[in-house]
Amino acid sequence: MKHLAIAAGILTATSAVAADKPQLTVYTYDSFVSDWGPGPKVEEAFEAVCDCDLNLVGVEDGAALLSRIRLEGENTDADVVLGLDTNLIAAAKETGLFAPHSVTADYALPIQWTDDTFVPYDWGYFAFVHNADASAPANFRELADSEAKIIIQDPRSSTPGLGLLLWVKAAYGDEAPAIWADLSDNIVTVTKGWSEAYGLFLDGEADMVLSYTTSPAYHLIAEEDASKAAAAFDEGHYMQIEVAAKLAGSDHSELADQFLNFMVSDAFQQIIPTTNWMYPAVTPSSGLPEGFDTLVVPQKSLIIDPSEAATKRDEALSEWLGALSQ
Repeated sequence: MKHLAIAAGILTATSAVAADKPQLTVYTYDSFVSDWGPGPKVEEAFEAVCDCDLNLVGVEDGAALLSRIRLEGENTDADVVLGLDTNLIAAAKETGLFAPHSVTADYALPIQWTDDTFVPYDWGYFAFVHNADASAPANFRELADSEAKIIIQDPRSSTPGLGLLLWVKAAYGDEAPAIWADLSDNIVTVTKGWSEAYGLFLDGEADMVLSYTTSPAYHLIAEEDASKAAAAFDEGHYMQIEVAAKLAGSDHSELADQFLNFMVSDAFQQIIPTTNWMYPAVTPSSGLPEGFDTLVVPQKSLIIDPSEAATKRDEALSEWLGALSQ
């Protein structure tokens, strides 16, 4: 029995040490915390330097993150939210729930970054991914005129879905409703988030899926499969910059600051390209993985200023709902 008592004592002591470590809770999206996403590696790398327990909580897609934070308000368990983007920054700031940061970094973004609340951690371009052996449209008009069946995500719950709305709006302005009316019969289904949509595409449920220009890199690098490609649209591609911020009411404010600074470090950024399959916000010392040089590079970058995105979102959402209900 003595060895059992000793073992119990060791377990009790170990539990006490674990309990003494502060827990930093980060709300993010489901694919980030998946086994194949950045989450497991990020957790291991940060816990190695923070003397803490990093608790990553998956909450569907990016737009759903903001909805949950709004619902929980000052009672949220989150210390950091990771997974919003420039289209949601203004709406997030309006909640008054987020605190300024003091992070500085040599960003490798296509635009200058000056926001004092949100810290970027990766970026990319939205695109329609298709089988490489199939012909692809060169713009939204050609897509609408084609027989191609597409899967997109709901802009009310998904950041790619919202990005698509603003992509069409940025490219076509007042003609956006007509584009959506023409596209409506191409849409097979609208999913809540990216993972479901991409899975359905891989299962052969559609010819194309709304994703990113970087998505084919996953198949090329992780699966040694060159059968997927992103269609290059001549009206340009909409840019997504993903961001994180700490909650003003965090009980672990200094630890949240440490995480945000860690997020732009080499240890975090080198994980992003081959787990989140996006461009890192800060180029890691190792550079980009082989295979990223084969990706489509848009001839024109489209983005709506974060301060205008909320207004444009409401207008574009109304147009989208109107077209799909006809």
